[in-house]
Amino acid sequence: MDSQRLGTLRFVSLLFLLPGLAGLLVAASFSTYYMQILPRAPIPFEMRMIPRNINGILVYQTAEEDRRLSVMEYTSVGVFVVGLGLGLVYLRQRGIAAAISAEYDEYAEDAP
Repeated sequence: MDSQRLGTLRFVSLLFLLPGLAGLLVAASFSTYYMQILPRAPIPFEMRMIPRNINGILVYQTAEEDRRLSVMEYTSVGVFVVGLGLGLVYLRQRGIAAAISAEYDEYAEDAP
């Protein structure tokens, strides 16, 4: 694989990894925020009937809050995993390219 394709693969990998990681951090901060402000008991007239366990604390939220946080978490994990997979492909291809372009094997008997 040539140098330009490796650079593009590295760029695309980072293009997925960094936003995925940022999304995970935002989702974690929303979870912490929800843990502090949401009630610990269901409140039917506010439609806070859906339980969520956050760090061992059970809070009750609305369906919209549950959907929003779940979508944020799952999307962030998906984007991060795609970036991680592309990063592993990049590292593998870079290792193969380095092995092919090596002038000699340092462990061979005739190495200088």
